[in-house]
Amino acid sequence: MGVRIHPLLKLVIQRLALGLLLLLVVSAVIFLGVEALPGDTAQAILGQSATPQALANLREQMGLNDPPLTRYFDWLGGVLTGDLGKSLTNGADIAQAIGQRLGNTLFLAACAAVISVPLALILGLIAARYAGKWPDKVISAITLTTISLPEFVAAYFVIYLLTQVIPLFQPVAMVFPGMSFGAKLHAVALPVIVLVMVVLAHMMRMTRAAILNVMQSAYIETAELKGVRPMQIIWRHAFPNAIAPIVSVVVLNLAYLVVGVVVVEVVFGYNALGQFLVDHVTKRDLPVVQAVGLVFAGVYIMLNILADVIAIFANPRLRHPK
Repeated sequence: MGVRIHPLLKLVIQRLALGLLLLLVVSAVIFLGVEALPGDTAQAILGQSATPQALANLREQMGLNDPPLTRYFDWLGGVLTGDLGKSLTNGADIAQAIGQRLGNTLFLAACAAVISVPLALILGLIAARYAGKWPDKVISAITLTTISLPEFVAAYFVIYLLTQVIPLFQPVAMVFPGMSFGAKLHAVALPVIVLVMVVLAHMMRMTRAAILNVMQSAYIETAELKGVRPMQIIWRHAFPNAIAPIVSVVVLNLAYLVVGVVVVEVVFGYNALGQFLVDHVTKRDLPVVQAVGLVFAGVYIMLNILADVIAIFANPRLRHPK
């Protein structure tokens, strides 16, 4: 007799297996995409004055003469064993360098999430409570404005407002080991404000839409006939039943906060993974570009799987599929 797997566990295992398969496909796409970049890596390292013999020796040393498929599997084998290789520009261990900067990226994302998630939920609840009235219109207008601004435009606007008009912060977000927690918070204030502006609208609008959808249900009408206050109906009855789509959008926006902050980090000179990636793209340091791209893809895929799993646990129809 075979072992019976609970349907819920089976769904979770399927999501995890699909995520691993997708990560494998993404690794191939990243490798081929980076390999297709124009230019010669050996030439970029040695400079224009390098002799043909020196270039040939360096290409042989770096394995650039091997077939692409061979180099891909060599690289993938190193990734699976935790070896991301060495930087071509300075010989530093890539895994260690990424680990240092990933912490800064996660700190920035966490600060933005702590502010944006509760604020989006509260604004979404208020907008749903006063749907069609002036609070809803004001909240929707503000969030639509922020979501319409490209990140770099929002960043430069915030820099001008809070460093020139109201000089509260420095335009460059510099963090380094040994800084106090308060000093770090002050340093990342401007990029955090920009990230909150970018992700707030998505979460707020989904919260509003999900609650308004649930408000059409018969049990909500029953609660209204019993004289329950509107905000209590939303908080105690509508919100718990609308949690699945809300959580999915929140988790996807958290994924964006980790992997989509490249522009923000570059604008503010923030020493984190996005800035690290851009610096090494300009230097054509292919192992670093491949490794950072894979880390970003892995984080995004894992958080997408987390969103799926949470949706499965929160939705009875997914927990008990027919």
